[in-house]
Amino acid sequence: MMFYNVAKCIVRSIVRILFKVEINGLENIPNQGACILSLNHTSLLDPPVIAVLVTRRLAFMAKEELFRIPVFGFIIRTLGAFPVKRGVGDISAIKTSLNILSEGKVLAIFPEGRRVGKGQTSYAKPGVALIATKAKVPVIPVGISGGYKLFHKLSINIGTPIIFDQYYDKKLKTEELQHISNLIMERIKQLAEVN
Repeated sequence: MMFYNVAKCIVRSIVRILFKVEINGLENIPNQGACILSLNHTSLLDPPVIAVLVTRRLAFMAKEELFRIPVFGFIIRTLGAFPVKRGVGDISAIKTSLNILSEGKVLAIFPEGRRVGKGQTSYAKPGVALIATKAKVPVIPVGISGGYKLFHKLSINIGTPIIFDQYYDKKLKTEELQHISNLIMERIKQLAEVN
């Protein structure tokens, strides 16, 4: 915990120096209780920047390849990230996500499952909808825009929680899960366009 707090303070200071950060909607993240932070993913810097700018500790789902990098893998695991196998239905990652939420923590997910550059087309995976409806937790959409150019504006807009309680305790088809994920992604994109 001490390592996490020290690392967070150091990285937050660096982020504030390097970028003109404008963050809106922090009040939309509850002070306690489980929720999912669902974000667009444009850069490798997204996870550490978001993690240091919000008050609550985040548990990030990260591609398993990152955990094989010496030192870096150890650091991200220590900071609360856990691996997910991309391109397959990773049951272990789903279970880890549900356990995190059952403990009242905040799970951070990039619904597209990969970084998406400006002008690229990508779609949300059904995983975020599956986890949200199984765990019965709100999804908080977050739009990041502006890029990570030195001393340039970086906008982070946090939207109001979306609750899908009409889908709780139902066995949902893949198409229904995809529909929910698409709704989440649409809101994220709207927030990313607000400057």
